[in-house]
Amino acid sequence: MLPTLAGGTLFFPGLFALCSWALRRWRPEWTHTDRVMISTRLVSSVQAVLATGSGIVIIRSCNDVVTGS
Repeated sequence: MLPTLAGGTLFFPGLFALCSWALRRWRPEWTHTDRVMISTRLVSSVQAVLATGSGIVIIRSCNDVVTGS
C-alpha cells in the first residue's frame, strides 16, 4: 500500500508539472492561468480514468463487492 501511495504522490504532481511545462513551450501566448487550468483538468481526467479502471477491476474480481468475497 505504501509504494502505491508514494507512486501516486509522485505521479500526479509530476504529470501536472509536465503538462504545465509543455503548454508553456507549445502555447507561449496563453496566460499562466490558462495553462494551470488545462493542466489541472488533464490531471483530473487521468485520475478519473484510473479510478474507474480500478473500480471495474474490483467489481469483476469479487463475487460480492460489499463483503469482498
